[in-house]
Amino acid sequence: MSGKRVGITDVAAAAGVSITTVSHALSGQGKVNDRTRQRVIDVAAELGYAPNRLASGLRSKRTGIIGLVSDEVATTPFAGRIVLGAQEAASDRGWLVVVVNSGGDRLIEQRQLASLLAQQVDAIVYATMSHRPSSLPTALRTIPTVLVNTHDESIDASWIVPDSFTIGTDATRHLIEHGHERIAHLTIAESGLGRDGRVAGYRAAMEEHGHSPIIVSTPEGATAVGGREAAEQLFERHPDVTAAFCFNDQMAMGLYQVAALRGVQVPDDLSVVGVDNLDLVAAALLPGLTTVALPHYEMGRWAIDQVARLLEHEDPPPAVHERYRCELIERDSVARPRG
Repeated sequence: MSGKRVGITDVAAAAGVSITTVSHALSGQGKVNDRTRQRVIDVAAELGYAPNRLASGLRSKRTGIIGLVSDEVATTPFAGRIVLGAQEAASDRGWLVVVVNSGGDRLIEQRQLASLLAQQVDAIVYATMSHRPSSLPTALRTIPTVLVNTHDESIDASWIVPDSFTIGTDATRHLIEHGHERIAHLTIAESGLGRDGRVAGYRAAMEEHGHSPIIVSTPEGATAVGGREAAEQLFERHPDVTAAFCFNDQMAMGLYQVAALRGVQVPDDLSVVGVDNLDLVAAALLPGLTTVALPHYEMGRWAIDQVARLLEHEDPPPAVHERYRCELIERDSVARPRG
């Protein structure tokens, strides 16, 4: 190896295009047809070319780096798809996403933000693992910021959250459409935007069809342990229930476990719907769990699209607030009630 750094002129010569075309192809800017763009990307990868972000940043007054600040998003198997969606959308534009994870520690978060701002990131995507309101750090008021799975009423920023109300209505209506009337909702005791929205949606769907809501809550949290505790309550207090809508897939797994111990078969004796579409649970359970998929990947991509919109305008455009309608994923845990 010669040790000589590969430059943009080398890529242009090898690909048989101009330096401008290479720049546009790799940055995602300008008009370059898909075939030429792919050829340039392939040649750059083969030669080991890496754009000089510092130099391009001095020219454009941008670094092409987006900071993604989260509490626990990056360390959870399902919410981590927010990161994947953001990274892929950023890559399409030739941007780099730098992810920091605070573990919910405010002091760590402040230090991480200070480090990102010192690196002159172009914008911040601020994401939370659970759907909840946030009190954003003051530093975020100085830089284009987009929020994912959260919002802050005190700041005029674009945000996207799952539509928790329609999660509740869609899951419950799916059970009603299969002929169920005695439908329980297993949820957590702690109030929150996601929890309260799903409860409200469940109530609305039940009352819409003239059915009485049956809500069983647990202080054990949104885990399999919480699901087992709520399931014990359910079978003791409401043995005639034929279907259950669970706060999430892990609680549904706990319900499966207690049902099996009691000789209750899913879905023959009890139909079950969860929330999350967590592959480690929903696709692995027998029978496979019908569930409402949270749009983590889509929210990550949406956030980068909003960042692009902010960076394209010198004057900040109006904030966009999006409640994303979630998709019901049908598997084998729902059937018509016996008789």
